[in-house]
Amino acid sequence: MKLRVEDMAISFDNRRILEHVGFHVEEGEFTALIGPSGCGKSTLLNILAGLLDCEEGTFYVDDVQVSGVSSHFAYMPQDDLLLPWKNILDNVCLYGKLHGHVKEAREQALQEFEAFGLKGYEQAYPYELSGGMRQRAALVRTLALKPELLLTALCSADILLLDEPFGALDVITRNDMQDWLLKLRSELNRTMLLVTHDIEEALYLADRILILSGSPASICREISLKDYKKSREWLYDQGGLKKEIYQLLKEGTYDR
Repeated sequence: MKLRVEDMAISFDNRRILEHVGFHVEEGEFTALIGPSGCGKSTLLNILAGLLDCEEGTFYVDDVQVSGVSSHFAYMPQDDLLLPWKNILDNVCLYGKLHGHVKEAREQALQEFEAFGLKGYEQAYPYELSGGMRQRAALVRTLALKPELLLTALCSADILLLDEPFGALDVITRNDMQDWLLKLRSELNRTMLLVTHDIEEALYLADRILILSGSPASICREISLKDYKKSREWLYDQGGLKKEIYQLLKEGTYDR
């Protein structure tokens, strides 16, 4: 499904954070939202996920207005938020338990652990896993907001909202997780909106980049990447694009 945001605005402590924010994400498109720290990227995702109310503006899924918490969205925050006193299987099945479908959720999750590289770690606790494995477990749980949403049935959530999911990982693990996410995207064929401050990550993963900048912040530029045949080698050669995006981000921090 496609997403359209129109004229969104929000303030905190009498300070305008976002103003006149508008953009669209086409069905099946992977869009990256990039901007300086503190410009309101995560706030925007929180609004879409129904965790915050916007003061102005509207957003639509397939041209139907949406507000509050919606089953159209699955949201993965910056931190994995795995419960340390529960093993990974119980963490992944948390939403199934809350909805009274423990057995179905566990059976489905066990089928999905191999696809997510977690087979054999069902009884492990979060502290026993690497950063990349924790993030994969968190993503399985994000996709399992209902017991029928696990991977092979997967994800009646039409739009995945990802808030810097790999920001805390080392560079090798982060690259591996980026490749894994692209593979998952091809299997799911879902619309994705990724928030990141990493220019290279945005270039590598996204079909299109939205640059959020200024104070208050708004979308100042869109960059389409759909026509590029991307690889790590391609990414290393994109010095010009990286510089262009960096300059746009830098200009937007002057009045912050």
